[in-house]
Amino acid sequence: MTSKVDGTAVSEALGYEQARDELIEVVRRLEAGGTTLEESLALWERGEELAKVCRRWLDGARARLDAALAEEETAGAGAGDAE
Repeated sequence: MTSKVDGTAVSEALGYEQARDELIEVVRRLEAGGTTLEESLALWERGEELAKVCRRWLDGARARLDAALAEEETAGAGAGDAE
């Protein structure tokens, strides 16, 4: 399995739900406090990375929905012309 030091390759393999759940845990830990500055920075960086993964998944889902809706509209317009 390919892995980069910064975890980017590993993060890209995460599904949306996995990334979201881990992001929730990162936020919970940051909000709870009690971590060192170094730990807090590492958590924040991980959270940013996870948020990007989630955003890519959501953008991809939006693109698929838009394409399906556009296809449906095109098919509907073509059916109306046949009458």
